[in-house]
Order: sequence, then structure tokens, then C-alpha cells
Amino acid sequence: MKHQFLLILSLTFLAACSKDNVAQPNAPAPAANTVKLGFLVKQPEEPWFQLEWQFADEAAKKLGFDLVKIGAGDGEHVLSAIDNLAAQGAQGFVICTPDVRLGPAIAAKAKAKNLKLFSVDDRFLGADGKPMEDVHYLGISASKIGTSVGVALAAEQKKRGWLEAETAVIAVTFEELETAKERTDGAIAALTAAGFSGERVFKAATQKPEIPAALDATLALLTQHGEVKKWLVCGPNDNCVLGAVRALEGRGFGADSVVAIGINGTDCIVELEKTKPTGFYASVLLSAKQHGYQTCEMLYHWVKDGVEPPKDTRTTGVLIDRANFKQVLKDQGVTH
Repeated sequence: MKHQFLLILSLTFLAACSKDNVAQPNAPAPAANTVKLGFLVKQPEEPWFQLEWQFADEAAKKLGFDLVKIGAGDGEHVLSAIDNLAAQGAQGFVICTPDVRLGPAIAAKAKAKNLKLFSVDDRFLGADGKPMEDVHYLGISASKIGTSVGVALAAEQKKRGWLEAETAVIAVTFEELETAKERTDGAIAALTAAGFSGERVFKAATQKPEIPAALDATLALLTQHGEVKKWLVCGPNDNCVLGAVRALEGRGFGADSVVAIGINGTDCIVELEKTKPTGFYASVLLSAKQHGYQTCEMLYHWVKDGVEPPKDTRTTGVLIDRANFKQVLKDQGVTH
């Protein structure tokens, strides 16, 4: 059904392209020398996207452009938001798309509306299923960040003296999204490179990269492996790892028998603040500031000065745990 919706959406848009190319006499023109940019995110209620918007606001204030922030959770809302931006006289927009397969329709719509386009976080996929390398993109070095998770898990297992014979790995996966798959693949590769047997790495495929779905996927896996005494946990984001931790807690596994490391560093702050440690040990904090501020900064100079940004920009992260997270969050501008 979802594939049919995307096909219908694309066909509907292409049919409308000829109309988009006709000048709209009633559309307001931007004020002289004023740059207006949009920033569209798929889940505006999530802390990560709220931080991206926060830093985008900082860029707008410093550079002096108008910023329009829009939450767009599906393809229909995305295309409507692009129309909205064009009607307001915007010259470009940053977007984290709700579905990477919408890439061709979004790129075509932006071109028809004469809006410069910058994708962030999740990279567009073309009709052939491959990344759209012609669309400007800023995202994380997903494989490298996943690798850092795997290295940290292996180091903590060694530090605790856990025997491999009694230890196994839960890798919560969401392989429908390229960057999510690269993260978990990187973590698994690092663990096996450190000597951990691939036969003791178990994948828990989740329907959504969220806590409830990850909890359900992990519970199903635990039922099959009641012999395991110690667990290492990785996943594509904090919420997937937190879901696994909640499932493990329900089966009696706590901080003495679980080492779980997430990715994002923004959805786990409450967990790290808990007085009593849990199995959630650490997270790789990504740079929301780079994703929010830097994308807007590059897009602004592209619009105003004609300086085209690199087609592909990648960011990295820093490991945060209970000992250092408050200082690192302050240093990164996440907290004050």
C-alpha cells in the first residue's frame, strides 16, 4: 500500500509540474536583499529535530535570514510544505524526509519551484534504489559511528571480564533505512573484528526505530536465547537501544549484566541522569549543531553569494556516558 501511495504521489506531482512552471502573479515576492529559507523535519516532536531547529534558529539570527520551520511527517505534507515555502518567497530549504524514496518527487518539486535543496540526516534514494548523489547532503558517517559503538562494547566486555561463552550481542536493526543499516553493520563488524564470534550476534529486526517496537523485537529474541547470561546491545539510535534495555530489565537483566550503547545522544539524557545505573551504558552523541546550523549556513551562502556547498558532507560523534555527558552536552551547545 505504501509503495502504491508513493507511485500515485509521484505521478500526481509530475502531472502538476507544467502548472508549477507557470508564473504565479499573485505569489508574494521576497523583500529586496532578504533571504528566506525553510527547514522541514519528519518528527518535530523528537529532541534531535528540536535541536536541529534550535541551531538553525541560531544561524538565522547570526546571518540575518528568515527561517520557516515546518513539520512534515509524510509525502503529502512534504509537497504541500514546499508549495507553502514557494508562496512565501523562500529561496531554498533543508529537509529530513519522512521517506527516502520520496527523493525524486522532492527534488523535482524543488526544481519546479526554483528552490535550492539540501537534504540532511537521511539521504534521498532514486528510483533505482541508489543514493541521489546529485542532491546536496549532510549526514553522519554512519558506518564509522557504528564502528565506534562496536569498539566501545568490546572494550567494556573486556574490562568487565565477561567470557564470550556466556555473553551475546543483541543488534536491534532497522534495515529499511540506509543510514540505520550502516550503523548496526558497523557495530557488528567492529565486534567481530575484536574477536567476538559472529554466531553469538543476534539481530532483532524492528518495524519502527522506536522504543515499543524495539522492546517487542527484543522480547521475541530473548525467548529464543534463555541460556545467555550477559548481553551487549547496539542499535541504530538511542530509542532502539532503550527499547532493548527495557525488554532485558523485564527479564531480570540489569546494569551488572547488560552493556548497551546507543546513537544520537539526545534521547537518552533522562536515562543517563538516573541515580541508579541501568544497562544503558553510553551513547554516541551526534552533532545536531552541525546538522542544524551548518546546513543552513551553507544553504544561505549558496542562495546569497552563489557559493555552492559540497555535494556530500559527513559528521562524526563523541561517546558520552554517566561520567562525562553533562560536560559534553554543555560543550556541544545542547545544554547551558
